[in-house]
Amino acid sequence: MQSASPPLRVLRERARTPTEHELAEIPWLVKLTETERDRAIDALVVTEALAGDYICRIGRPVTYWFGLVDGLLKMSNDDSMGPVITFTGVAPGGWFGEGTVLKHEQYRYNIQALRKSRVAGLPVETFDWLLDHSLGFNRFVMHQLNERLGQFIAAREIDRISSPDLRVARNLAALFHPLLSPNVGGILRITQQELAYLVGLSRQRVNEALSTLSDKGWIRVEYGGLRVLDLQALRSGTL
Repeated sequence: MQSASPPLRVLRERARTPTEHELAEIPWLVKLTETERDRAIDALVVTEALAGDYICRIGRPVTYWFGLVDGLLKMSNDDSMGPVITFTGVAPGGWFGEGTVLKHEQYRYNIQALRKSRVAGLPVETFDWLLDHSLGFNRFVMHQLNERLGQFIAAREIDRISSPDLRVARNLAALFHPLLSPNVGGILRITQQELAYLVGLSRQRVNEALSTLSDKGWIRVEYGGLRVLDLQALRSGTL
């Protein structure tokens, strides 16, 4: 990854209106009425982040609710506070930060692009309007919060797992979450180095873990990515 990140204003300067294809990749739009959807589309923007760019920074005020259209992101703590801890990865179709937006507070985590990524943003004002007017939007956000809570509880459990193979398995399962990463489908485009950044292991150790999981029949390593063959085993299986 790049060692430096441009100011957030640079990402805003790159912002544009989303294409029809990009709108089709936003899972919550289908939950809205026609009027609600039109208002959301008028407010949505898409920007391009390069590897190493920060979309959210600790201490910055929230201005958008963000979602990943394409690429790969990681959520982590501030490296000035000691070793970097990665909380979770964000895969295509994932929207994040709704808790921060609801509270209108400053970010308590960083969101950084692991590769060139397209990120959509919904202004806080429109997010608030949809909460006040849209039952479908409220239900989506409620399910997001519920699943996110479960995800972070699982992340605490992963921290206690001593087996590197199982740590890789559990992290992969989180990236294939059907609600939090709905656009991943059967194959996740990810390199071993990117997975190593998310899991907190060396690339070599991740490679060994992937071989083990492949031998178990839980995944299949394909060109440019990983295909999950047994999601339930990744979530709760033992080695």
